[in-house]
Amino acid sequence: MDEQRTVKVSKYLAKHLRHQPERIGLVLDEGGWTEIEALIAAARAHGFRFSRDELDHVVAANDKKRFAVEGTRIRASQGHSVEVDLGLPPATPPAYLYHGTVARTLDAIRAEGLRPMNRHDVHLSADRQTATRVGARRGRPVVLSVDAGTMHRDGHVFRVSANGVWLTRAVPPAYLRFPGT
Repeated sequence: MDEQRTVKVSKYLAKHLRHQPERIGLVLDEGGWTEIEALIAAARAHGFRFSRDELDHVVAANDKKRFAVEGTRIRASQGHSVEVDLGLPPATPPAYLYHGTVARTLDAIRAEGLRPMNRHDVHLSADRQTATRVGARRGRPVVLSVDAGTMHRDGHVFRVSANGVWLTRAVPPAYLRFPGT
């Protein structure tokens, strides 16, 4: 499977497993899972064909492990805008986590902190390199440090997805460190 096809199938899966399952008549259970064969059939019925082998390749090849397969079911690992409960238990974060963004968002972040926007949670990275890659998707990256240890001690809940993305409801400005500060 060539890279262009892999990306196309991955984006299709993300769109329908995270944001718009109803667009193709797909039903996710409370944990975000759906039967793989139902997904393939729904996609085909809506003009997008891919095989089980292609799906397996996308799941295995995705460096961010965006999708999880359990038996005959699949789900997105995190990033949903539709209501799901991923069943992730609270976890103790490392002292610092990181968030990649771009300069044009900094004024709003300084005022409001990090908010989940159209998702359920704010996504944080365990290392600066990953946060840099995340920020670079929207332009020149700016990496913010999050004082996750203090947040956790102050009662904020963290969870970590199967692919290592740290999730929390919001990060108030007081817990953020901006470059140069």
